[in-house]
Amino acid sequence: MLNSLINLFFPPVCAGCKSFIGTNENVICTVCRHELPLTNHHLNPENEAFKKFYGRIPVEHVSALLYFHKKGMVQELIHNLKYKGHEEIGTVLGEWYASELKDNPIIKDVDRIIPVPLHKKRMKERGYNQVTNFGLALAEHFKTPMNDSILMRKVYSKTQSKKNLLGRIEGIETVFDVDFCEEDWNKHYLLIDDVLTTGATLEACSKALLKIPGAKISIVCMAMAHS
Repeated sequence: MLNSLINLFFPPVCAGCKSFIGTNENVICTVCRHELPLTNHHLNPENEAFKKFYGRIPVEHVSALLYFHKKGMVQELIHNLKYKGHEEIGTVLGEWYASELKDNPIIKDVDRIIPVPLHKKRMKERGYNQVTNFGLALAEHFKTPMNDSILMRKVYSKTQSKKNLLGRIEGIETVFDVDFCEEDWNKHYLLIDDVLTTGATLEACSKALLKIPGAKISIVCMAMAHS
């Protein structure tokens, strides 16, 4: 009853185009869903995202759901998720990508889902990690636990969007570390993030996780930067 009254006076709008959404739509309207640029990485094991990590780290799988273009709709979605508190966007994208990845044997083999962590200070400022709901949706679909404590960010720094390419890469390997026990050995970890750009952050996180004996790494992101 209360939700009906709220929707009557404050009808929900699409997170992409800001138009009113219908009763059978959720967060992103049907028109926007059809217009969002899908990568279809899941159809090609050696896709462009996977190739970003050639010679850098051993990975089992890498993929992203959407292409990210500056001033595009995906940028609007990620901005609303990351800075405007619209965590439901992460849930919707996670459920969407889970349905695409449902038959992928490598993802089915994953033992733990690991979000790229925020520094404690950043977490306090923002109040949430923007990839948490994305990970929880994947975890629910694949019945795989999410662990947000094994990987940690030791260094507080400016947001990546405010850095140039060199600034994103320099010193990044000292930013992350792991806290693990013998129970974490020989596990396949699915590392998740919002946008894959240079891959420097994900590489650093992966190298930290690979300190765990027998660890294997896969990577899934909501979006990938595309020129």
